[in-house]
Amino acid sequence: MHGRPIRYAYTERDQPLAAYRTLCAAAGEDGDESAEMPSAGRPFTARPVTELVRTGGQCAPVTLRTGVASTEAHEPPHPERYAVSPHAAWLVNAVRAGGGRVIAVGTTAVRVLESAVGPDGRVRAASGWTGLVVAPERGVRLVDGLLTGLPEPEASHLLMLEAVAGAAAVEHGYEAPCGRGCCGTSSGTYTR
Repeated sequence: MHGRPIRYAYTERDQPLAAYRTLCAAAGEDGDESAEMPSAGRPFTARPVTELVRTGGQCAPVTLRTGVASTEAHEPPHPERYAVSPHAAWLVNAVRAGGGRVIAVGTTAVRVLESAVGPDGRVRAASGWTGLVVAPERGVRLVDGLLTGLPEPEASHLLMLEAVAGAAAVEHGYEAPCGRGCCGTSSGTYTR
């Protein structure tokens, strides 16, 4: 790796490289990591993941080597390297076949899974580069839900949230205050 990973403004100091991989993420075989910290999966420590598994949940590690997310008005993400192992593909397909739901932790997981799903709705082991932009026009073929934060109102990730949850749910998310004064736009409105 050359340079330093991106540090979010809300963090007080640079983080160790281990912070750029979530608990369920697969380590890169070649040592390459993401340029940007995964934010949605960071709160998942061993305790909640253990409880999830204890109650019947599963964790299927996938990899997306994120580049630099843009805050420009709906600028699509750049192509990024991804990988879905044979085990992860098998696990996701087994959950779906058993009537379970696929809940992605973070927008990167949605991009990976939707890049690896075939027309038949089954995930295949795959790796390479993805330029996929998940938007309402395309929809989602596999992901049933998404755990993520609310991105800036101009971010392209909003299109993905709308593809998974619908525009009304996203708009409601921006209108509902969280009590910390950090959600939504400064005017308290959601605009696209």
